[in-house]
Amino acid sequence: MGDIEKIIIIGTGNAGYTAAIYAARANLNPLVIEGYQQGGQLAITTDVENFPGFPDGIQGPELMELMRKQAERFGTRTVSGMVQGADFSKRPFHLTLDNGKGYQAESVIIATGAAAKYIGLRAERDLLGYGVSACATCDGAFFRGKEVAVVGGGDTAMEESTFLTKFASKVTVIHRRDSLRASKIMQEKARKNPKIEWIWDTTVADVLDPKQKKVTGLKLKNVKTGKESDFKTDGLFLAIGHEPGTGFLKGHIELDPKGFIILKKYTMTSVDGVFAAGDCVDHRYKQAVTAAGMGCQAALDAEKWLEGNFG
Repeated sequence: MGDIEKIIIIGTGNAGYTAAIYAARANLNPLVIEGYQQGGQLAITTDVENFPGFPDGIQGPELMELMRKQAERFGTRTVSGMVQGADFSKRPFHLTLDNGKGYQAESVIIATGAAAKYIGLRAERDLLGYGVSACATCDGAFFRGKEVAVVGGGDTAMEESTFLTKFASKVTVIHRRDSLRASKIMQEKARKNPKIEWIWDTTVADVLDPKQKKVTGLKLKNVKTGKESDFKTDGLFLAIGHEPGTGFLKGHIELDPKGFIILKKYTMTSVDGVFAAGDCVDHRYKQAVTAAGMGCQAALDAEKWLEGNFG
């Protein structure tokens, strides 16, 4: 099992790396478990224009590489693997990776993020960052004066669609049912917006065109008639929810019905000494800068808790 770590951080997105920077600077010698998507969601994002300090924008993978180097500069150590099992019933806490290795820690910061749900099309993945997005607030400004489509029928879809009308000339909501799941107030706001149009009983069968490395349109399928049609658009925004990376935590810490971690005091979870930060907690803002801020908070909270000064 090896030595007992003072602190283990699970995840290498904005929250994880920021927590590592602060924990390392506090001489806690943090160990970071990377997971298999090092850098989190930004590692598969192209232009990032809303992260403070980069007036000309920066590529997502480059930003995460800079964060990684900064964390390592202060002594952060990393190991590869996915956490498969956790035992928070007693201290030291035990974590087991999918490669069979086990680690012990006095404290843990969970920063496993949340992944946007996708339709499951190959072209959708190929065009991610090239016209396909799962974050309107991140990428909406790139579609100024253009026409875009939004897939979804819940509050997130209505919120994203309304936000996109600030930039896009037209927003078309595509929903697989003939009625929305969104709250009445969100529905009414979207329906009153003259820039928003609707396509009902329809799913996206394909995204065009990966060969051009940009979205030129969609192939739609009516779920009632089975009829397929082409739909011209400059962008596709997915608003069908997010899946927090918390599957291994079920039964070990308190989660909400959607799997997001519930915090009890500041960034502490339902288990004393286990903290959480970023998109595995935050299903409201879902921004790189807010995740980084929570990572800072979690590291400071863990430091105080280890010192016995967590108040």
